[in-house]
Amino acid sequence: MAHTIRRAEARDLPFIAWVQQEASRSHLPFGFWDLAIPGSDEYRLDLVARIASREPGSFAHWSRFLVAEVDGEPAAALSAYDDAKAVSGERFYGAVLAAMTAAGWNEARLGAMQQRVAPFLACAPEQPDDTWIVEWVAARPAHRGKGLTKALLRAILDEGRTRGHTRFQVGVLIGNSPAQRAYEGVGFAVVDEKRDPAFEATFGTPGIRRLRQAR
Repeated sequence: MAHTIRRAEARDLPFIAWVQQEASRSHLPFGFWDLAIPGSDEYRLDLVARIASREPGSFAHWSRFLVAEVDGEPAAALSAYDDAKAVSGERFYGAVLAAMTAAGWNEARLGAMQQRVAPFLACAPEQPDDTWIVEWVAARPAHRGKGLTKALLRAILDEGRTRGHTRFQVGVLIGNSPAQRAYEGVGFAVVDEKRDPAFEATFGTPGIRRLRQAR
């Protein structure tokens, strides 16, 4: 399949929001963003897009993504980041707070959201700051199984090496065998996993595996 890989642009925000929702769902019908933002997909995706546009850029920011295009249309995407404590911690929470407050969420709703996402956080993998962490990997259903994910993975890993990284990481929900095989196909290997009863009760899968490679 002929495809082009490029940096994401601000015009990709609706697609980037969809990618984040789809990636968080993994092989399940319900994921992190469904838990955090109840309601329709339309409502949720609008808020995720707002979060993805907030500055300074968190790990969810659109500028961190690579997009694979087929026939000029976005077909798949992923992102990567380092400095995890900042971009997936304080910057992400700041982006969420700003976007939700602008959308009319009050302190009570924000507090309820924090309680809802607690089971997910119990299984969140460790994220060393010196590691190039791959995140938000998803493809349109019509373009799955056609090599786009592997091409994107290779491109984002090359970007990490260009930035001087020698350690790479990605997480996968336990039970998502196709995704795990794709990661293993570009050199990742499982190093550990986190399981939690509340996570399994919430999502229907025991937890999250962490895969790493070093080269």
